[in-house]
Amino acid sequence: MTEFWGYVRADGSVGARNHLLILSGTVYANDICERVADHIAGAVAITHPLGRCQVRPDLRMTRRFLANTGMNPNVGAVVVIDHFREEGMTAEDLAHDIQTATGKPVATVNIRAAGGLIAATQQALYYAADFARMLSDQRREPVPLSKLLFGVECGTSDTTSGLASNPATGICSDLIIAEGGRTIMAECTEWMGCEEWLTGRAVSPEIAARIVAGVKDMENRALASGEDIRGSQPTGDNIVGGLTTIEEKSMGACKKSGSAPIVGYLEIAERPATATPGLYVMYGPGHGAESISSMAAAGCQVLVFNAGGGHTSSHPIMPTIKITGNATSYALMKDTVELDVSGVLRDEITLEQAGRMVFDEVVAVASGRLTKSEALKAHNSFAIHRVGVSI
Repeated sequence: MTEFWGYVRADGSVGARNHLLILSGTVYANDICERVADHIAGAVAITHPLGRCQVRPDLRMTRRFLANTGMNPNVGAVVVIDHFREEGMTAEDLAHDIQTATGKPVATVNIRAAGGLIAATQQALYYAADFARMLSDQRREPVPLSKLLFGVECGTSDTTSGLASNPATGICSDLIIAEGGRTIMAECTEWMGCEEWLTGRAVSPEIAARIVAGVKDMENRALASGEDIRGSQPTGDNIVGGLTTIEEKSMGACKKSGSAPIVGYLEIAERPATATPGLYVMYGPGHGAESISSMAAAGCQVLVFNAGGGHTSSHPIMPTIKITGNATSYALMKDTVELDVSGVLRDEITLEQAGRMVFDEVVAVASGRLTKSEALKAHNSFAIHRVGVSI
């Protein structure tokens, strides 16, 4: 049995990190969140431009992304800061969601109620300092790999992605699932053309039907904007990298899911309701920051991002391991890319060996090894999906 060393939470989940999250409930609280996080050891701020003047479906979406991010096992405690009290999206609403689901400590600060920016900053700093000391007492423990919820993502894909890095990550996913773990694959725009391959792995007709419906819904949303989705997919960097059609891109992208059965279908940023081992697929766009954020909100403790062209993307609370099968990209982007598996293409290593390399890196990072982006404090990928217009 493979183990990793993590922080065991009150709800039985296990964190690969022990972050103190300073969470903005609204765009007007962003500055204070960043200021507080800058002054407190181990604190990470999550900010965003939303939380006000949104249609109700989008306000519910924002609440789901933010609350579920606070529920992620990598978070040990949360300070939520807001300004105006938007009905259904107050700091107290977010705190209730997080505490009810996880039991972790959460404090709230309202800038107006506190008496303004200076007073609210002081109040938040007191809460955050107390939480930081409390979290410093916690220690990692050995836990089975079955406690891992693993995320897979790809971006700046090129011809090497579908031949090396994505299949290697799929092998890693299969190894994790064989140990009783779970994997999430999002980006349903990048299943287009591979629906039958995915539905053939679904454990029920209902899941298979939702896979097909998810792809169709995303395509219909694109068409409703007046554009064919094939006008933006493949992206410009995909085309430069040698990909010619969205179906070709999808064939490579879906390889990162491995070969395990698909045991669940999730809406965007939805947490899996069961601990059943296997692959979970998630509705959502190919927009990398939204996709990564949705998997962190679902509870993934570690994510592998396969980047043919290299990438800087990293989530603030979910360590993001970058892998490429392009030797040139690795040489250019090695400060933020962990693994080069281009040896597969030169017959220097097998896909199985590359998959084991990815697996070993995932276990090491889950146990505390910093990713390159974490070492650089380059946490630049948080975005909330939207379904409507600002009003």
